[in-house]
Amino acid sequence: MDASLEKIADPTLAEMGKNLKEAMKMLEDSQRTEEENGKKSSGDIPGPLQGSGQDMVSLLQLVQNLMHGDEDEEPQSARIQNIGEQGHIALLGHSLGAYISTLDKEKLRKLTTRILSDTTLWLCRIFRYENGCAYFHEEEREGLAKICRLAIHSRYEDFVVDGFNVLYNKKPVIYLSAAARPGLGQYLCNQLGLPFPCLCRVPCNTMFGSQHQMDVAFLEKLIKDDIERGKLPLLLVANAGTAAVGHTDKIGRLKELCEQYGMWLHVEGVNLATLALGYVSSSVLAATKCDSMTLTPGPWLGLPAVPAVTLYKHDDPALTLVAGLTSNKPVDKLRALPLWLSLQYLGLDGIVERIKHACQLSQRLQEGLKKVNHIKILVEDELSSPVVVFRFFQELPGSDPVPRAVSMPSAAPSAVGRERHCCDALNRWLGEQLRQLVPTSGLTVMDLEVEGVCIRFSPLMTAAVLGTRGEDVDQLVACAQSKLPVLTCTLQLREEFKQEVTATAGLLHVDDPNWPGIGVVRYEHANDDKSSLKLDPEGEKIHAALLKKLNELESDLTFKMGPEYKSMKSCIYIGMASDDVDISELVETIAVTAREIEENSRLLENMTEVVRKGIQEAQVQLQKANEERLLEEGVLRQIPVVGSVLNWFSPVQASQKGRTFNLTAGSLESTEHTYVYKVQGTGVTPPQTPTGTRTKQRLPGQKPFRRSLRGSDALSETSSVSHSEDLEKAEQLSGAPEPDTPEPGGPEPPPSTRAPQDAEQTGALQSGAQRPEDNRPQVEEPESLR
Repeated sequence: MDASLEKIADPTLAEMGKNLKEAMKMLEDSQRTEEENGKKSSGDIPGPLQGSGQDMVSLLQLVQNLMHGDEDEEPQSARIQNIGEQGHIALLGHSLGAYISTLDKEKLRKLTTRILSDTTLWLCRIFRYENGCAYFHEEEREGLAKICRLAIHSRYEDFVVDGFNVLYNKKPVIYLSAAARPGLGQYLCNQLGLPFPCLCRVPCNTMFGSQHQMDVAFLEKLIKDDIERGKLPLLLVANAGTAAVGHTDKIGRLKELCEQYGMWLHVEGVNLATLALGYVSSSVLAATKCDSMTLTPGPWLGLPAVPAVTLYKHDDPALTLVAGLTSNKPVDKLRALPLWLSLQYLGLDGIVERIKHACQLSQRLQEGLKKVNHIKILVEDELSSPVVVFRFFQELPGSDPVPRAVSMPSAAPSAVGRERHCCDALNRWLGEQLRQLVPTSGLTVMDLEVEGVCIRFSPLMTAAVLGTRGEDVDQLVACAQSKLPVLTCTLQLREEFKQEVTATAGLLHVDDPNWPGIGVVRYEHANDDKSSLKLDPEGEKIHAALLKKLNELESDLTFKMGPEYKSMKSCIYIGMASDDVDISELVETIAVTAREIEENSRLLENMTEVVRKGIQEAQVQLQKANEERLLEEGVLRQIPVVGSVLNWFSPVQASQKGRTFNLTAGSLESTEHTYVYKVQGTGVTPPQTPTGTRTKQRLPGQKPFRRSLRGSDALSETSSVSHSEDLEKAEQLSGAPEPDTPEPGGPEPPPSTRAPQDAEQTGALQSGAQRPEDNRPQVEEPESLR
């Protein structure tokens, strides 16, 4: 490319292309040298306007730092995508536009007219829209607003003179599909200055056809009703590929309806890109007969900073000038320059190849998902739809395969709604997982009114930018297949988990429609205010300790703590289950562990008060003991000299008296037993730690909450024998019986052999019982006790 730039006669253009190449190379390079990182200190970087200014390299380096941010703080920050050489051409168009605007007026007029006419002609030929005009705009909805203004000027001849007084006498009506882009009607009213009653929302089909297509019969009824009320049907916005699922309206039938009532027909949608291909469906091909259409070649071809285009047909140039679709300013015509350069760089073959590649990716994904169970594909036309929408669904037990999002008359409304929320949460989780595993797929998660949460794959809008390939689609199908066992297992265990939690005392099941895991549970402690929705500090401490205990078990389940749905109280969120889980053991472990944590926390909280009261009681008893000692010894023994003489002639045999505090019993005990018999008191036996009612023995290497019986048929004889031997050894080590003790179910010995053994054992027991009395050491009774 450097050699090609040298051949350019104009040195300014050559320098511009060279600078742009160097600038893009520097901006796309996310690596920084140590020398550049050393210049980040605030003392070395001057203000942007200080001194003699900054050179181009410094300015580009500043832009790069602002784009990429701090690598140390955000190691995984998003980088600028490699837009390729065709992207550089599009960016070069903006630089050339600024340079061309400095030419003299005559040269500028000729050049901009040539650029505008060439781009318009190429787009009309590529997308089969003959004899059309083009309006280039940055905002995608701006073209439709200009078209509405043109329709108003065409239908209201006195609008230029009388203004909105004409509209007041006969209000215009703009018809939009219920499947149109969100916020489109509000944008049009704000741009045109019309009240919201000028918009008419047309519902989609409910009985026949796609549920994302406009209901033509109902539209005709609305038009007749508006005409009877003295309104003027002005414009109809149809979809060639809805924003959600990519379905196309019956444009041919809508065109006939617009011609019958004198309405303007405008078409928009992603499926318009297929007009450039050799084979086009009849529904999309009918869009070539409409009055106007909006194209977005930037996302379709992977071109950055390329304007959208609105193609239209109108014979009065004065009205188009008034509506703002045309302009006499050459600078406005330069908006087409980036697209003019990009179309020439790609050529017709390159344009068709990119659109065809995106459609092939959709077909490849459809074929792959058809082989995956529990995946429903929402596609209007399997042969030509460039948008694939799919979702996970679970068949209802004992019924035909029906997606759970569809309500069944036999099911209760609450049960259907619960199933709908459950599937929506699982599909949202599946979409996020697929986006992380295959980032080049460009998947989006959306919530549809009828189907629920679905996953959309629209390669026409993302493949050219992200560089999606066929291998990425295969990886996407494989990842979806690998996640299905987790989804099905989790969905089967949710209801069982709810029943177990409901039947367990102290636990409360929380219905959270947005959580995709097994479920949410909250432990109700003794001081829990069930009617309050505020934050509970005591409950938060218990749940935090419970979360730590559960994570220490090293199970396959994931546990998280967060606020309750529609409340501020803490709960435990249990994640997805990848294998068969013993729900009863899981719930029992949660209940027992939470109860143990609560009791321990109460013991620690009461410890301070118990110790304080014990110290006060000990001080009172010791003071009484001192008073009793003074009365027993007499007053003379308290005099220093006299007391020593008396103690020498007649010593006092005083016993050691003290107090010990038993933390377990919470009481004071005398130390006399310790000093006299030289034996430490045992005190009260502490209470046992609460445990589960069942003690489950696990196989070696088995993780918690796993069912050992499930899948036992797959074990070999050797493995089953080894596991049984391990269990027998564990039982013998934990509680093995004595060798002489017969087994409960074994045969009894004969009476002749059993009697001598019993006699010998009885004699041994009697002699053994007498020996301690004969050989027991005699403890002399203290004199004070005698």
